[in-house]
Amino acid sequence: MNATWNYLIIAIVIGSLLTGFLGISPWEFSLPALVIVLVIWVISAYNGFVKLTQRAKEAWADIDVQLKRRYDLIPNLIETVKGYAAHERETLDQVTQARAQATATHIDPANITPDQIAAMAGAESALTGALGRLLAIAENYPDLKANTNFLELQRELSDTENKIQAARRFYNGNVRDLNIALQSFPSNVIGSTFNFKAEQFFELGENSQEREPVKVSF
Repeated sequence: MNATWNYLIIAIVIGSLLTGFLGISPWEFSLPALVIVLVIWVISAYNGFVKLTQRAKEAWADIDVQLKRRYDLIPNLIETVKGYAAHERETLDQVTQARAQATATHIDPANITPDQIAAMAGAESALTGALGRLLAIAENYPDLKANTNFLELQRELSDTENKIQAARRFYNGNVRDLNIALQSFPSNVIGSTFNFKAEQFFELGENSQEREPVKVSF
């Protein structure tokens, strides 16, 4: 958006030089120049919003990829834990139910709404809490902790959790830039004229524990 002001300054400088060299009236030059600058500004601002909106959609797609990767890891994790702690049925069922709820919550990147974001955040917070309880139980089973498959799943889950957090920060950063542009003058004029919409931040629950990624120890 700052490029617009650069165009305006350049137009003013060129206009001043031309009026001096050609001997024409400043008013004869100013009106066409201002129209040209206005058109350039509108195009620049519009393209800027297109770019910001597209970046936000791409950032959400990255979150979606990492969340699906986590969903795919969970069934194998549950089956591995069952082999050593089958009587921990309540916790295992909680993880299964939380995963089912999270996978059932869908967000269309082309039309992200506050209600969708809130539903996704709630489902992910519940899943994160259930996974944390499951991994805490594993601490009570030395044979499970030493299981090669369990260790590999822990490593992959830890890597995925870190990628989810990084993707969420990247998405929120793009949303912040878009929303600032939509609220700032004069770019907000273009935003409202062409119906660009503010996006919702993807925040987890207020509970600080829910904001933390699943703790995975080795």
